[in-house]
Amino acid sequence: MSRSRIIYFCLCFIFLILIAWRYQIAESRIRNNELKQYNDLEEKVTLIGTIIKEPDIREKSTKLTIKTTEVRPPLTSGGRTSTRILATTARYPEYKYGDELKITGKLQTPLIFEGFDYKDFLENKGIYSVIYYPQIEVFVRGRTSYKNFGMGVYAKILDFKDRLRQGIYGFLSPPQSEILGSMILGDKNRMSARLKEKLNIAGLRHITAVSGLHIVLLSGILMSLLIGLGFWRGQAFYISLIFIFLFIALTGFQVSSIRAGMMAGIFLLGQKIGRKSVSSRSIVISAGIMLIINPLLIWDIGFQLSFLAAGGIISLSSFFGRWLRFLPEEKFLNLRSILSMTFSAYLFTLPILIYNFGQISLVAPLTNVLVLPIVSLIMVFGFIFGLAGLIWPPLGWLLFFPCWFLLTYVAKVVDFFSAPWAVKTIENIHWLWIFVFYLFLAPFVYWLKKRERLKFLNY
Repeated sequence: MSRSRIIYFCLCFIFLILIAWRYQIAESRIRNNELKQYNDLEEKVTLIGTIIKEPDIREKSTKLTIKTTEVRPPLTSGGRTSTRILATTARYPEYKYGDELKITGKLQTPLIFEGFDYKDFLENKGIYSVIYYPQIEVFVRGRTSYKNFGMGVYAKILDFKDRLRQGIYGFLSPPQSEILGSMILGDKNRMSARLKEKLNIAGLRHITAVSGLHIVLLSGILMSLLIGLGFWRGQAFYISLIFIFLFIALTGFQVSSIRAGMMAGIFLLGQKIGRKSVSSRSIVISAGIMLIINPLLIWDIGFQLSFLAAGGIISLSSFFGRWLRFLPEEKFLNLRSILSMTFSAYLFTLPILIYNFGQISLVAPLTNVLVLPIVSLIMVFGFIFGLAGLIWPPLGWLLFFPCWFLLTYVAKVVDFFSAPWAVKTIENIHWLWIFVFYLFLAPFVYWLKKRERLKFLNY
């Protein structure tokens, strides 16, 4: 065994120990959280806190992530507390990032729904209490209460995002506006439940999600496109990284998009240096670092899909690329690369998708062939017409047609392939089947990689 491999395995062992230690700390923090003492009491409490994330605006409500600084009546610590809560309020009046609020209502423990553990979902985000439709008084508006330079920059990004959103939803009607808004702004909660269900059945929900699967695919496509345009591999790498950073900033630096951006950056690093083995090790190390920071991420579906999608692309994209060598690989239409990355990521994430969502799309391979080649065009045109609309609205109206045409095509594909026959429901899947799937997949991938090396050496 080589020295580098020994160091790698030793590092993984250290990570496992640190992750287990951090997990115990996280569990202790959850059990001893002071604000949880107020959950499910008959009396109302008054909280003082600041909105620390972009408000999540739904059709009839708004969800606010608030970091509290004080609670009344105090039970411990003199009423001082620093923790997060999730407040559900009416759609209006609107609140902004950075607003300092006084909230009065009853704190509750997040519920556990059938098929979805909402309590664990929020605990992974450091939220242990929720409050529904409280009385709210605005102490200080965000623009005058930004406590540091970073908050001010983040607020400017959100202001720009709001103006871009107004242009998109003003120029386009549903479902085109909902699809584009989710793709480039992360507005997945603004999509109707009916559209979400159609996308799930058609196997195309991932194109509207700011996830590792989305950003890794997008970064790989961008890297291939730039190289096809004549850029050096190093130049394409740095341009792709800048694009990923801007995309993450536009989505408001969501935790899921930051995590996905890290995965995509590591994947691009492997392409830059031409060593996918380095990429695979880097992804494992990156996942280990993220789990040390927040060990509860191991139960987060987004983290699992990001990790597996990147691993699948690195492990199997060359294999599927040989299968699909009859497809064109042009400068502006890298169909072979797009589909090989898609199938690789889909195969690695399929068990997790089935286990968590209880269904499998029978038409996903076909719909991805029909839609994925134009996803990058939709995003490019969406940014162009959105920015143009901010500068001069008539120009936005002029440029919106190509984007509307492509989005209408996607909507028609989704409508046609979202019939009941296109999906198979698989209920009550035991987690052991996931273990068995990856138990067989791992040696199969190892055999394929070994075969590739032998072919490269002309054995």
